[in-house]
Amino acid sequence: MRPDGAADTTRTEEVQGVNAAPSAGKLSGVAPSVRTLRVLVLWDIDRTLLYVGEVDRQAYREAFAEVVGRPAERLPARGTGVTMPRAVAGMLLDNGVPEMDVPRLLPRMLEIVPQRFAAHLEDVRRDGVLMPGAVESLAAVAVEPDIVASVVTGNLRPNALVKLTVFGLDAYLDPDVGGYSSDHDHRPALVAVAQGRAAARYGVAFDRTSTVVVGDSLEDVRTGLEGGARVVGVAAGTTSAQALEEAGADVVLPDLTDPNRLLEAIRLLTGSATS
Repeated sequence: MRPDGAADTTRTEEVQGVNAAPSAGKLSGVAPSVRTLRVLVLWDIDRTLLYVGEVDRQAYREAFAEVVGRPAERLPARGTGVTMPRAVAGMLLDNGVPEMDVPRLLPRMLEIVPQRFAAHLEDVRRDGVLMPGAVESLAAVAVEPDIVASVVTGNLRPNALVKLTVFGLDAYLDPDVGGYSSDHDHRPALVAVAQGRAAARYGVAFDRTSTVVVGDSLEDVRTGLEGGARVVGVAAGTTSAQALEEAGADVVLPDLTDPNRLLEAIRLLTGSATS
């Protein structure tokens, strides 16, 4: 299927049936404790690194039916980058759930959606695809001795970890310092969450001058601009390069197939050079 449109030591247990890949520190051959870190790169996941087709939406359908007791007629829009709590709240309203009932039903939905998503692990493996150049670009960033890479995503943490580990992408990242919609439903707030976690883990303060968000959607651009980061837009999802530029992305790439170009953009935006 093609796309259209502080530390946690229990991470491997969160994704049942998936073998965790080695950490980014192991991949690069440079232990985090001896690396001189200056830059934090925060990757979006969906349509930037990978795409899982209808699996997300199937989890929404099943959770809605269980919680509300009837089928959902309308599902969240694809490719918007909106955080899952806000997408699910909108789904409840769009399907006729009274607004007064949403605060009661939403927590239950957010509990069940990851369970239903994890139950479709084989569908993720079968139907999911990596975006062109994703692995190569992740690897190129991961081996840079002064960069720590993680994620900032509208996914709930359990769903994000399933996606990353199924495709072995956690080998190139430190997911423990990422920002997830489990942390906050306002996506720009997740940049500060990740910056704080990275600072606590690595002893380095990260701010707008040293943090780069890489993502494909207008919400990714807004996340960086409002959250305190520079932005590299990737026009490989449902948002055009022109729209990403007009939204304020600092640099826009057509895709991730040129890792050197991505690294050049990160260096330009952070004023850093390789050690």
